[in-house]
Amino acid sequence: MASLSILYLIVGAIALLAGLATMAVALRNRGDANNPKATAMLIGGMMAATFGLLMCAFWIAFATGGPANLNAENVQ
Repeated sequence: MASLSILYLIVGAIALLAGLATMAVALRNRGDANNPKATAMLIGGMMAATFGLLMCAFWIAFATGGPANLNAENVQ
């Protein structure tokens, strides 16, 4: 189970870095407002960066959180 957890971190970090790199390239080539490729790269970079950030955040929550006790009597 620990190997799967570290896999989430690795995939998330790679996706985050790839998304940020794609956004940087898209912002550098954004001079022409009629360039749909730069706009598509910007949107794709944002989506990849968000996916990577969520994967890393879920890894942190999974690594630091304990199991949920849903059978407790004093649940409010």
